Amino acid sequence: MKTLFIGGIKSGKSFNAEKFILQTTQTKPIYLATTEFFDDEMREKVQHHQNLRGDNFITLEEPLSLTSSLEFKNQPVLIECVSMWINNMMYHQKSYEQMHEEITKLLTLSQDIVFVLNDVGSSVVSENKLVREFVNINGKLSQLIASECQNVYHTVAGISSKIK
Repeated sequence: MKTLFIGGIKSGKSFNAEKFILQTTQTKPIYLATTEFFDDEMREKVQHHQNLRGDNFITLEEPLSLTSSLEFKNQPVLIECVSMWINNMMYHQKSYEQMHEEITKLLTLSQDIVFVLNDVGSSVVSENKLVREFVNINGKLSQLIASECQNVYHTVAGISSKIK
């Protein structure tokens, strides 16, 4: 089963996605962390999240090649977060086509996967070309993921509502 938790930044989607996967699995799930560390503030944020998770997950860190890190694993997976992964892929000058291909491969894996993704399409159109490109890619890939997921939850103010 594939599930998507989508919502704004700091909406509570990650916390609810973690609760969801822990409640719906019998085995210890994999937490696939996509964040690359570029500054101390990000390291502190990640450390805080690791402390909150405790030993409930098997943590894998992979900023780019998501499928290759999962294809020989059988446990359910929480991918946190697809939007950060898109950011990484853009930073490393990967194309939209490469991102689309990677997400398509992920969606064909047999294990349960819970995707976490930022909803960045509800804002004004930025004057910054790079931001517009990120928003466009994030929106297109969120549509792809949602179309293939059996469950989609939209999160606002810590409340996740099932929309599919």
